[in-house]
Amino acid sequence: LADEHGVVDASVLTFAEQFPAFAGETTPQALLSSPRVRQLLLDAARLLGASTLKSCLEAATSLERAVTAGDLAGAHDALLTQKGTPRKLSEKLPGIETVRQAQDCLIEIAQAQAQHEAWLHQQRMARLTRLLVLQYAQLKRERGWIDMGDLERSALALMSDEVLSGWVQERLDARVRHLLIDEFQDTNPLQWQALSAWLSSYAGAGNAPSVFLVGDPKQSIYRFRRAEPQVFKAAQRFVADGLGGDLLSCDHTRRNAPAIIDLVNDVMGQAQAALEFDGFRAHSTESTETGAIFKLPRIARQADDDTQAEESANPASGWRDSLTTPRLIAEETRKTLECRQAAQWLTQQLQSGALRPQDIMVLARKRERLGLMQAELAALRIPAQQPEKTELADMPEVQDLVALLDALVSPAHDLSLARALKSPLFSISDDDLVQLVLRQRTLQLETKFSWFQVLQQSKDLPPSLAPLGAELALWKSWVDTLPPHDALSAIYHHGDVLARFAAATPANQREGVLANLRALLSAALQVDGGRYVTAYALVRALRAGGNPAPVRADAHSVRLLTVHGAKGLEAPLVLLLDTDGEALKAQTMGVLVDWPGEDAFPRRFVYLASESKPPACVADVLAIEQAARRREELNALYVALTRTQRTLVLSSLEPHIGNPASWWQRLQAHAVDTPWQELGEVVANPDHAEASVFIIPSLPNMPLALVEPAYIATNFVANGDNPEETGDSLESRIGQAMHRLLERYRPVLETLDTPPAWPDALRDSVALEFELEPVQLASAQAMARRILQGEGAWAWDASQLAWQGNEVGLAYQGHLLRLDRLVQRKSEGPNGGQWWVLDYKSSAQPQLQPELCAQLLEYKAAVAKAQAGQTVRAAFLTAYGTLIELPAP
Repeated sequence: LADEHGVVDASVLTFAEQFPAFAGETTPQALLSSPRVRQLLLDAARLLGASTLKSCLEAATSLERAVTAGDLAGAHDALLTQKGTPRKLSEKLPGIETVRQAQDCLIEIAQAQAQHEAWLHQQRMARLTRLLVLQYAQLKRERGWIDMGDLERSALALMSDEVLSGWVQERLDARVRHLLIDEFQDTNPLQWQALSAWLSSYAGAGNAPSVFLVGDPKQSIYRFRRAEPQVFKAAQRFVADGLGGDLLSCDHTRRNAPAIIDLVNDVMGQAQAALEFDGFRAHSTESTETGAIFKLPRIARQADDDTQAEESANPASGWRDSLTTPRLIAEETRKTLECRQAAQWLTQQLQSGALRPQDIMVLARKRERLGLMQAELAALRIPAQQPEKTELADMPEVQDLVALLDALVSPAHDLSLARALKSPLFSISDDDLVQLVLRQRTLQLETKFSWFQVLQQSKDLPPSLAPLGAELALWKSWVDTLPPHDALSAIYHHGDVLARFAAATPANQREGVLANLRALLSAALQVDGGRYVTAYALVRALRAGGNPAPVRADAHSVRLLTVHGAKGLEAPLVLLLDTDGEALKAQTMGVLVDWPGEDAFPRRFVYLASESKPPACVADVLAIEQAARRREELNALYVALTRTQRTLVLSSLEPHIGNPASWWQRLQAHAVDTPWQELGEVVANPDHAEASVFIIPSLPNMPLALVEPAYIATNFVANGDNPEETGDSLESRIGQAMHRLLERYRPVLETLDTPPAWPDALRDSVALEFELEPVQLASAQAMARRILQGEGAWAWDASQLAWQGNEVGLAYQGHLLRLDRLVQRKSEGPNGGQWWVLDYKSSAQPQLQPELCAQLLEYKAAVAKAQAGQTVRAAFLTAYGTLIELPAP
């Protein structure tokens, strides 16, 4: 929107526009050659050289050399400090005023140089952003996506367009008589423009709907989503002046105890008196409950903390057993100590019977601290949950299953298999894993063996490992042949997955773990809509993130929330973690947006490389932005305090650099110390301290037909694997590398004489994946090039193709097929509109192998069914550059 109105290009002035005295110069560096500037600096050098002081003589010499050489940086160093301030020179020096003028001139040139660099940065970022926006829009069109920005801009277009707006507003008039918008302080300027475009048509009219806007600028804490409190103020003025509405205010609550309200009034009143806050009026409450404000012992920062942690991580022996001794990092240790102390204090309160877990809410500024707190509460058997933590891939139990899938898809991934073996699926001990490694070393004297292969072939493994080879082989056959959901479902049933994880999970976490494991099954159907997905694609999609975990409302757990996530909620006891955060730091590579609520578009849109060195033309906008951030910190404190019904508890960790405006500094004088004692073996409230005992039920075995490999061989085929390229021989690995290079090949604008090439990073990854030496990788590349430049080269010529795809997955007659390449020729020409199924082969005459021909004909039949009524042809592309078409059966 800013770009449409030309705001981006005009938001940062050129240095000549900002400093009219330098108009006419092309760059700040050229100013040193300006006769006026050059003469001023030489005069200053002459006056300094007349002094007998060593500092003045050195400055004179350096300045004269810099001016003579046209060295702006040297002139800077001669008269200014590294921070850009004037050097202290003798005030008794004759002509000191001229020297001061020279210093001021260099400071102004430095500002002009910063302005010029900022202008160049603005132009570069504007060009880059325009390109990225176009590419992102194209991606969304290709995939049928829309994002929140699209919705907001579409709403604005519908409400403000001269043609469309009348039609839309007419229908809104017929359907909407009362309009209520809650949490209006979280509205951004673009949303308000769409809304005001509709409501402004009622200004002065008698048929306006009743409009009720509810909001509180003191609770505006979503600036990262461009929410602006000043938009609420603009809406207030519009409703009052344009619609004749009334302004109603409420400073009375039923939620907070008098002690909490007194704290809010004191803290916010002091901030307002210091001009850090505005618009605050003293609150009152209907509650008559006794309130309290406590503070836990402060976790101090000691000078030798880092040294002690380093010594712990690196003992005198020089070796740390990573299986038993964690590596300690001082800062992480302090954070853990703060959470441990808070968890122990909460446990004392629960043991006393005065509180239940559901009466407690723990708030933190960042989600990181909540994970530590949940671990400490779990160690004390206190049920706790993070309602905001909704990423399925972050759940340990899901990571265990994903590691299993990874090991079954890629048997050479020993680390993934190690995690699966250590998980509740198998519960293999470290000692047994050591025996597995020793057996691996014995077997691979001549050939490299993976752990998966060792489990299949070794006869003298420990009893816990001996039966796993057959079980993993069976599971691998399902993963290789069944759709991912069906394979997972079979593994869940055959391996009693839910029961095993339930048995290994504490009672207060069991429901959540089982819910996440069931959600993994659902995710297998949701990735790409469940179509054409493979187990490998599922592993990648889960690890990439974006798959939400189920959100459970556990009525008997401590709630762990960020301040943002707690908005609108309340609890009898609120514990605030990390209240002594460091001061807000200057940001880098950010954006400044100056958009008053009444304006239709931003006044300025600035790409700012560094807030510590801003260009002069945006200093005012940056000052407003930084003041708004400080105000938002106070808003977040207000939100945190008002979540408390009766008891507020403060916890703090001494920061590396103190912040006088931190929450701890504002609140700690109002809090009293909590009675404290270290806990030994603790047990939570007896009502919630059930033993973690779980009986695995006797489940019926799977039907034999679903377990026997013969059934799989009869009913399913390998999902597109080429028989000639399976196995671990050198020839098969070179053939698989050829396939991978062709799969990742992307044609570029090349001359006919330039052979196809691949990036170094891709070639390195292929060599690593298939364990190839440089000569062997070169062989795979040569084979791939012959295919790309041979008789089938037209299959990569975009001018001849209407559609093209690599590694195309198709579901056909109950199993998955994977086509090396599928293309459709353009409609013009003798072969117009035909589909071609192309299968890469490293051998010279694949048409002589019946199993390969049968497989390719099945691919052709699958495409013919998907593209009914269209011509489908199938051919092998060999590493000798030939195209061998199979005749119709």
